[in-house]
Amino acid sequence: MATPLRRYGAGARVYDVLSGERWVYHAGREAGIDLLAPRRGDIVIDLGCGTGLNFPALAAAVGPEGLVVGIDRSVDMLAMARRRVSAEGWGDRIRIVESDAAELDTGRIHALMAGERDRDRADALFITYALSVFDRRDEAWTRARTLVRSGGRAGIVDMQAPTGRWKVFSPLAHLACATGGSDIRSRPWRLLERDAVAGTVRRTERKGGHLVVVAADLP
Repeated sequence: MATPLRRYGAGARVYDVLSGERWVYHAGREAGIDLLAPRRGDIVIDLGCGTGLNFPALAAAVGPEGLVVGIDRSVDMLAMARRRVSAEGWGDRIRIVESDAAELDTGRIHALMAGERDRDRADALFITYALSVFDRRDEAWTRARTLVRSGGRAGIVDMQAPTGRWKVFSPLAHLACATGGSDIRSRPWRLLERDAVAGTVRRTERKGGHLVVVAADLP
C-alpha cells in the first residue's frame, strides 16, 4: 500500500477534484474558519496546507497586512499550492514551507515570521484534515502550537464516522479516509481540547457528524 506521502504526491494534480472537497469537505473548512475567526493583520499557520484549499479564505481574512504560512511535506502538493498563490496574486501575504510537521524546524518559522512581519509568533494555527493522516500527530501538534503567541487561537477540522441518520454513509466515509490515508478513529481535535484555555473551546459538526470542527484559545 502506498504511504500517505506517495499517495498525495501521485494525486496532487487531481486532489481538489477527487477529494470530495466541493460536496463534503469544504463545509468543514468554512466552519473551521468561522470558529477560528482570523482577523486583518493576523499571522496564521496553515499546517498540512496541501494544495492551498484554505488559502482563499485565510488570505481574504488577514489581508495584505497579515501573513499565512502554509506548511506541508509533499513537494507535489506544494507545487499546486504555489501555482494557486501565483494565479491569485497572494504573493504579498502567503509563504510556503516544505517540511514534515513532526520534524518542523520551529526556529525557521519564527525567523520567517519575524522577517516578514516583525513578530515571531503567530496569532492562529489552523489544521484541516491533516492530523488524522500524520503518524506522529502528537509531535506535530506540540511543535506547531509553540509557534502561536500566548492568547492566540487554534482550530482543528477533521473526521469521524457519521452519526444518526447519516450512518448510512459510513462505508463511504471509511473508504474516503482509507484512500487518503486518514485514521477516522484518531479524533485529533482532542489534542486542542486538552491544551486549550479552560472555557474557550468551541465545537461544531457538519455532514452528520462526519466533520468535527473545534477552535479554542491557547495559553
